[in-house]
Amino acid sequence: MTLPAIDLLVTALQRPQTLPSLAPRDWDLLIRQGRQADLLARLGGRAQASGQWDALPASPRRHLASAMMLAARQHRELRHEVVQVARALEPIGVPTVLLKGAAYTMAGLDASVGRMVSDVDILVPRERLAEVESALMMAGWVSMNRDAYDQRYYRTWMHELPPLKHMRRGTVLDVHHAIMPLSARLKPDSHLLLAAARPLPADPRIRVLSEPDMVLHSAAHLFHEGDLELGLRGLVDLDALLREFEATPNFWPGLVERAEHMQLEWPLHQALRYLALLLGTPVPAAVTQALQATARVHAGARRQRWLDALFLRALRPAHASTSDAWTPTARFLLYLRGHWLRMPPGRLAWHLLRKALRPAPPPSEA
Repeated sequence: MTLPAIDLLVTALQRPQTLPSLAPRDWDLLIRQGRQADLLARLGGRAQASGQWDALPASPRRHLASAMMLAARQHRELRHEVVQVARALEPIGVPTVLLKGAAYTMAGLDASVGRMVSDVDILVPRERLAEVESALMMAGWVSMNRDAYDQRYYRTWMHELPPLKHMRRGTVLDVHHAIMPLSARLKPDSHLLLAAARPLPADPRIRVLSEPDMVLHSAAHLFHEGDLELGLRGLVDLDALLREFEATPNFWPGLVERAEHMQLEWPLHQALRYLALLLGTPVPAAVTQALQATARVHAGARRQRWLDALFLRALRPAHASTSDAWTPTARFLLYLRGHWLRMPPGRLAWHLLRKALRPAPPPSEA
């Protein structure tokens, strides 16, 4: 299977010292691919950290600088918003446990460099969900979705509330009570995630998942969802997390043990496979062997070839230069697979039929 290469973008991210030697045509393609993958600000941050910024041509540097300014603004707004969430939840004694980009940014991890963050994701105990929603509503967050079916769908089957939007600031908050849908085949215990979450030194009200749990959540989110529009960014997040966390003593054995405990060996195995294939992320052989020895990752050679044909297309930037004739089909099949993993067949058929027959929203007035 020969697919369009993404070497230009991967090399720029991993070896930014090569950037000053790029030809104008390469720069043009790199900027287009990086923008489509939502990685332009990351490219700029890598160039600055490696001391290459001043050696970059003026035109591409303007594109990178613009993306970096947007990311920096989003990070400032995020920090303010997280404090507001923590204040809203403090009276009911529920800590603000951050997920994904918000966690990377507030914890100052390398994965946050140039990471766009359009909303805040938090994890709360399911048994406190009503209290949390009430406290957030009192602080100005309201549900963005008024459709009765969608409300029932989220609250009955999903792992989160319908997105909340602040009435004054317009910021979006996703309140999770699990990292997998309630109807999904995999059911990691959210109480274990919350128990292992660590407070931030600057504000104990705000917490992030433990290092292994952060990796496992990122892997589960990427390989259990059907929307891989920003799949490469998800892989880049994982690559940055693993390269930073591997300095922690016993990180790799602890990661494998935690995956087994949380029933997340399969998404971790898939994440490590495609990290190695697409980004060259170094993974100890003992880790790969330990995961392959577990029953939950035995896909079979034929099934793995099919998954490779799909994921190796969908995890590339959604750009013509990194796609082939089968890429749209691969993305569609993975979209269906994500729904298949999310709910039982009967419920899935009804859900997809209802979505297909739903009337289009009325056009907005200019």
